[in-house]
Amino acid sequence: MDGVIALFKERGMTSHDCISKLRKILHTKKVGHTGTLDPNVDGVLPICIGQATKISDLMMRSGKVYRGAITLGIAYDTEDLDGKVINQQPIERPFTASQIDYALSKLTGNIQQIPPMYSAVKVNGHKLYEYARKGLSVERHPREIHIAYFKQIKPTIFDDERRTQTIYFEVACSKGTYVRTLAVDFGKLLGVPAVMSDLTRIKSGGFDLSQCVTLAQVNTAVENDTLDEVLQPLSEALRHYPVYSLDETRWKIVSNGGFLDESINKEQQPIVRLDYQGIVKALYQFDQKVGQYRPFKMFLLNALC
Repeated sequence: MDGVIALFKERGMTSHDCISKLRKILHTKKVGHTGTLDPNVDGVLPICIGQATKISDLMMRSGKVYRGAITLGIAYDTEDLDGKVINQQPIERPFTASQIDYALSKLTGNIQQIPPMYSAVKVNGHKLYEYARKGLSVERHPREIHIAYFKQIKPTIFDDERRTQTIYFEVACSKGTYVRTLAVDFGKLLGVPAVMSDLTRIKSGGFDLSQCVTLAQVNTAVENDTLDEVLQPLSEALRHYPVYSLDETRWKIVSNGGFLDESINKEQQPIVRLDYQGIVKALYQFDQKVGQYRPFKMFLLNALC
């Protein structure tokens, strides 16, 4: 059982909850996710099964895309709606679409972001949320992230009674980005408190919402012996890498962890996917020092096409 399940994580569940349930459904311990989602966030959570757990780090490096909402005029200590209100400032006049677009554009490209106190980032051996729950604040160093784009996806809504304004957005970002912190920083650019009021991950690890299945669907697939219909093969997860089909001679070399010459990819791309008889068996990485490709990730036991 080797492959990836593009799971739709429902709200109210932690990523660990999903792993725990899948281990019971699939009757295997070799299960790992590719980046956590907060309990109040739903969406794409690729789950690696069997030999696919070896590529979870590669999948986590890939960019992610989210859709959500930012509400201006109010702020929470957790930067989302799960916490306590810490600031309110009535929006007397709604911001225009051009003002919003300008502020969003200022948060694109390579930018510095300070992790929120309510996060799992460790400082001095303890997670930041552990300090936050004790009412403590510690120094956090900014980290560089990349925002490919940050844009509005539909007109804003102004709540005349509450004096708040809600922005609807889509953002494509790098690993390690806290979207709720982006929401807060967006508010700062406009000079008002802000909170991430809704969030759904629509793409992660090369998979999108259209490929997702629920835990219930996975359970049904196991009961009906149709797991192959929801388990994505390694070839799908690694489809972005150039492919080289091994002959018998080179398959024997790869089976023993040997190096291969540059003829498997004359353009010397950094990583090449090696298939044998239509099945992914390895990723090889080009070694500049020796001018050959060497083992990077091995899936010799993979049997799923």
